[in-house]
Amino acid sequence: MRDYAALLKECGLKATFQRMNMLESIEKSGHMSIDAIYDEVVKIHPSLSLATVYKNIILMVDNGVLIEVPIEGKKSKYELSKEDHIHLVCTECGEVEDRPHMKETDSVLHTLTHSEHFKLEKQQINLYGVCRKCQMEVAS
Repeated sequence: MRDYAALLKECGLKATFQRMNMLESIEKSGHMSIDAIYDEVVKIHPSLSLATVYKNIILMVDNGVLIEVPIEGKKSKYELSKEDHIHLVCTECGEVEDRPHMKETDSVLHTLTHSEHFKLEKQQINLYGVCRKCQMEVAS
């Protein structure tokens, strides 16, 4: 388990119990919507409002603690910032799976950004489609 207090401080944010509980919930789940984060954290902090969760999530995204994974037609999900990877996003159920970058992907991105004289600082690759589970449900 990560040191959430150190992570928040590293990113210039106060390490409040609410923020640390949000990060712990997100890390356990992998990817969570704000509503799901709220549902988990309100169990520990009953007086916490949904607006406060929204405000803190946006603040943590802006400060590089969290990454937003947009899902077309559904609410975004959030994950802790980590090494670059690829997201497989199911457009049916909204599940998000992480996959490692392949050397070929990194090579293509390096070639593209280098030829455009573009200094790549961070990247997020989201591939949208239908997961195996949802394909199986449609087939049956």
